[in-house]
Amino acid sequence: MLRTLLAVSITAALALNASSAAAETVSTERHKVSITSLTNKLDKPWGMSFLPSGELLVTEKSGALRRVKLDGSISVPLTGVPSVVNKSQGGLLDVAVDPNFADNNYVYISYSEADPQGGEGNSTAVMRATLTDTGLTNGKVIFRGAPKYKSGAHFGSRLVFAPDGHLFITLGDRYSAMDDAQTLDNHHGKVVRIKPDGSVPSDNPFVGKDDALPEIWSYGHRNVQGAAIHPTTGKLWTVEHGPKGGDEINIPEAGKNYGWPIATYGVDYDGSIISDKTHVEGTIQPHYYWVPSIATSNMIFYTGDKFPAWQGDLLVAALKGSQVARLDLEGDRVMHEETLFEQAVEQRIRDIEQGPDGYIYLITDDRAGQLIQIKPAE
Repeated sequence: MLRTLLAVSITAALALNASSAAAETVSTERHKVSITSLTNKLDKPWGMSFLPSGELLVTEKSGALRRVKLDGSISVPLTGVPSVVNKSQGGLLDVAVDPNFADNNYVYISYSEADPQGGEGNSTAVMRATLTDTGLTNGKVIFRGAPKYKSGAHFGSRLVFAPDGHLFITLGDRYSAMDDAQTLDNHHGKVVRIKPDGSVPSDNPFVGKDDALPEIWSYGHRNVQGAAIHPTTGKLWTVEHGPKGGDEINIPEAGKNYGWPIATYGVDYDGSIISDKTHVEGTIQPHYYWVPSIATSNMIFYTGDKFPAWQGDLLVAALKGSQVARLDLEGDRVMHEETLFEQAVEQRIRDIEQGPDGYIYLITDDRAGQLIQIKPAE
């Protein structure tokens, strides 16, 4: 009976929060698309992930996790979410659904966590929990970035599952600790790889090395806020938010150094030089980069059937210009770039996902944050 009453309560809350807008038609190089705002009732959403039901789980930076339906209806905040440091760039960040969700109901959330010992520092943490109709239960922190550091910037922090079931977590350099990205005794400026229960895979590149943390997969990163698995090769691709210029796409390999901050194509925000080198021996060049910066957020490989001329393309969402960069790929090679939706979306794009229906979904980083649906125009 209690479960039934809770379900009715959630349904009522969903109905009250629904909001939508008229579709706008936009022409691109290969498709004419219809852009619809399904709701503008989200408060600074950061991450989203589709459930098998077709609903979305959406995080709000302030600490709320919500179910959102494609009619624009939004649930009340789900229970069981841990406390977050909602300051500057910190807060409740990404959300991912377990590949075996149908069997275990696990979801994963990343967030900025205060020092449990009461210190002034914080870091990115990841919790695994069981999703119920009304919230999260049996929450377990499976990763804590080390060290806890006093900063409100550069937390990463995308979550993506590899085909073998391991979980990649992307992290930031914490801005004022950028030099830590070149050392292996911390998680700053790293991509880490763990098992879904938080244990470390035995084939991680730095396992057994006394001067390195075993979770580390790759290093020399600035602020990796986007990640996706290539649908053909199964390899991890990441997109890294650069300084003023120098946003990067990388294909991080085990144990490799991607250069930040000793090599970069960008300069600091005040125009000062971070490094006079774009390449240092022993580091890996970016697979692709932007100068000037487009302020990248997340990315997807499009694999659906609704936009056939985009199949296999990499779609990179960006905050600057409220755009999506479509990268036409031949194998791994970028052949052409097209800017999508720049005039049609007025708020910064924080996340991009492909729905089970083959349509493309965006969320925008605003107090009146939107969930936007991209469909073929009729």
